[in-house]
Amino acid sequence: MGFLLPLLAALFSLSLAGPLLGARAEEGVTVTLTSASAGDPGPGLPRIVGARDPGRPLVVLDPGHGGRDPGAISPYGGRREKDVTLAVAAAIRDELAASGKVRVAMTREDDRYLVLRERYEIARRMGAALFISIHADAAPQNDGARGATIYTLSEVASDREAAQLAEQQNGSDRLAGAPVGAGAGVNRILIDLAQRESMDVSAGFAALLKREGAPYFPFRPDYHRFASLVVLKAPDVPSILFETGYLTNPADLGYIDSPAGRRQIAMGMRSAIETHFARRRLNLAGAR
Repeated sequence: MGFLLPLLAALFSLSLAGPLLGARAEEGVTVTLTSASAGDPGPGLPRIVGARDPGRPLVVLDPGHGGRDPGAISPYGGRREKDVTLAVAAAIRDELAASGKVRVAMTREDDRYLVLRERYEIARRMGAALFISIHADAAPQNDGARGATIYTLSEVASDREAAQLAEQQNGSDRLAGAPVGAGAGVNRILIDLAQRESMDVSAGFAALLKREGAPYFPFRPDYHRFASLVVLKAPDVPSILFETGYLTNPADLGYIDSPAGRRQIAMGMRSAIETHFARRRLNLAGAR
């Protein structure tokens, strides 16, 4: 199965004969989904750091919340989730960049607001091989919850989103005056296949992140959860949402909001990411 996602992505791009979804305007943000070249992220897209080889896989880190959306607020000192996620994502970026084995970009490097769909569309435009949305959890008072959690997209959400994406593509074709016929069904099939493959890869990466990250930071006992999260709905980019810990737990907060804790999170994430792509390379080589 490891060879399927690149093949589907190529077929998907050819079937659309241009932008993947056309231009979308949402809450004042317009994103045109066109493919970026390997070495140039394109206008309006975030910078890429790390490996200089454009053939190296690209990881897009997405610090959750930002701007007018503070996210959760810790009862211990009022620390805002948007600031914590930005600091953690920057630590992961720097760790990956120092390794030089992958390329890495961030959807935001400052305190700005991005709508959810814009976040994963940035990853799609840049041709990302992995999308990781960084968050910090919150629980009711005296709940005692602590530890990291990994979310991947649920099967039901995949089918519904595939239908919506196909319908949006059909709509943009009509607006552009292009005929809509059998190709619409082909687009739906390709989107559905690509998303199913992405979901499988995402779930595999979630298990790998638990294995590689556990020596560095604690996880909840039920560390892997499935949810219909908009930010995970790129049909052709394996995606996870990583809750680093709980802002409502003083031990978790002290860990994820300290330079030493962020460094450990970054080391665990780097180990998982590099192992993931090493496996993918071996699978592709074995399929040839």
